[in-house]
Amino acid sequence: MGSPVVSGLKKIIANTFFPHVRRSYSQSGEDIIISDLFGRLGIQQPSYLDIGANAPVALNNTYRLYARGSNGVCIEPNPVLYEKLKQKRKRDICINAGIAFDENRQADFYLFTGKAHGLSTFSKQEADFWEKTGNEEIGRHKPASIIKTQLLDINEVMRNYFFPHPNLISIDVEGLDLQIAKTIDFEQYKPEVICAETLWFAENNKETKNYQLIEFYKDRGYFVYADTYINSIFCRKDAYKNISF
Repeated sequence: MGSPVVSGLKKIIANTFFPHVRRSYSQSGEDIIISDLFGRLGIQQPSYLDIGANAPVALNNTYRLYARGSNGVCIEPNPVLYEKLKQKRKRDICINAGIAFDENRQADFYLFTGKAHGLSTFSKQEADFWEKTGNEEIGRHKPASIIKTQLLDINEVMRNYFFPHPNLISIDVEGLDLQIAKTIDFEQYKPEVICAETLWFAENNKETKNYQLIEFYKDRGYFVYADTYINSIFCRKDAYKNISF
């Protein structure tokens, strides 16, 4: 066993000179899995479209890629978090908007604040759940306000900012993941990796997997590369050469 002094020095050196080697910023290590996957795919500087980017660093699926030299587009409807993204992620294009989930280009955004800010959503059903039911871990929360927010078409965003497509799409939109996924033109835009929240909270504090969303991506030519229970990481089959299907 090494001495505490040596262990401490190793930690200081690692944090000073290699701060992003294996450090995770996302909820359950998704960013490390994604980085390793891009290494397997031979993509050294992957671009990303981060939908529902949330905070610029903590619990963020793309900050690790950013810290290692990548850049992309961060979509965040929460105006407070958007300003933080703009300040911290200078190489990224940060947009204060949501992604359209139907034909409308504006919608009510249910804004939660404080420790519950991650619950903010365009889904009234989702907002009502957290206000009326909640769960044992998070409890009940009421939206602090409801704000009218612009919605962008995801295909237009990819056409305007990426060529031919973002290497990664990370989606965390609190209840509307499948609706947004259904609007993607997979014939035109074929990201190699998709990270999507596939855990639902239901009444009586029951947790369920969103198998409908998982099957949707499988039907579009993706397989589940990894699953952290909260999020599933999908890889495009024809981009991954080390496995036979």
